[in-house]
Amino acid sequence: MKKSILAMFLPLILLGQNLDELVDLSLKNQLIDSYKYDTDSIKKEYESVKSSYYPKLDVSASYSKTNEETASVPDNGIRTAASVNFILYDGNKRSNTFSKYRKSIKSSQESLNSSKNQIALDVASYYFNYLALLAQKEAKLKQIEQLKAQEKRLTRFLDVGSTTRDEVEKIISRVESENVNLHSIELDLQTILFNLEYITGKKVSITEGSNIQDYQVTDESKRADIKALEYDVKAQLDNAEIQKSGYLPTITLDNTYTEYDYNYDNSAYSSIDDQNIFSVNMKWNLFSFGETKNKYESQYKKYLSLKSRYEYEKNKANTDLQLAQRAYDIAKLKVKSANASLKAATSAYEVIKSKYENGLIENVAYLESLSEKYDAMSLLEYAKYDLEIKKANIIYHSGENLKDYIR
Repeated sequence: MKKSILAMFLPLILLGQNLDELVDLSLKNQLIDSYKYDTDSIKKEYESVKSSYYPKLDVSASYSKTNEETASVPDNGIRTAASVNFILYDGNKRSNTFSKYRKSIKSSQESLNSSKNQIALDVASYYFNYLALLAQKEAKLKQIEQLKAQEKRLTRFLDVGSTTRDEVEKIISRVESENVNLHSIELDLQTILFNLEYITGKKVSITEGSNIQDYQVTDESKRADIKALEYDVKAQLDNAEIQKSGYLPTITLDNTYTEYDYNYDNSAYSSIDDQNIFSVNMKWNLFSFGETKNKYESQYKKYLSLKSRYEYEKNKANTDLQLAQRAYDIAKLKVKSANASLKAATSAYEVIKSKYENGLIENVAYLESLSEKYDAMSLLEYAKYDLEIKKANIIYHSGENLKDYIR
């Protein structure tokens, strides 16, 4: 019974992930969660700041007893009060603060989008490099199979004295060399799987079939990390404007209602039962030895610094996009070239193989031709998958969501 259940679910267990599934898994990792928490933190902080500008209601109560009663200080008594406070005007600090937080939230959201797109690009690169290596492994296995077939053939000839020992040893040496190369490829394949497991947080396997949709490149990059930096620049300008509020007055409204329950031993003394006080308050700093001026200039210098960095990164992003387009154009030419090379190498190999098996040429020429054929096969597959990576690079540098272009 257990065996039948295992047999039923084994195909699902062994089923690999395509590129779209790998990207879905990778976007659920801890790094993405970290960016989400950062955004949520800023939003909560913004809500807290907004709440601080709403009217505040405070209540208080106190009991007192004195050892020496006076007209203003009863022997004992209870005092309760409720007060409402509201900031009517603070030199535009409120509006600039709200604006800064809104831009900081947008910056955090764009940073999250940038991280998602970068991870998608990394996963796409691993995916297509894995498939290229897998094709290289298959070509290497076929090459080794051909070499072993020649080794058997030459061994039979050696047994009847039709060839020399060194001819056989050359083939054996070549088989050992290609086995080493095969192990190296297998290590590279395993390394990619480990890297994907690190990104996704799960054990993965890869199935082929995915590709990247063609994309018409734009003139200017709209990468999310550049957008995030742009919002950072605007937020820092708001931060500088906040410092200017020190030049302007702050006006607050206060209303306090108080009830008194005072007990006097001396009947000549008495107090009111309740009292309400409404006040309009203004505070205006007229001189502070340049404190406000220096605070503003400090924040404005930070704004200029961020702005310069933004302009630099924006120009660099546009250059990266142009280079990505150029790399894609070259990758298409490489596919065309690799196709022609494989056709030529295959044709040459068939001719040389026939001559070698008829004893017309030495095995050096045969081995070289065999290597050229399977190297050309590997190169073609690599060129095809590299073309997919180059398409992914263009989409990433354009600022589009790479996951939307996975097919």
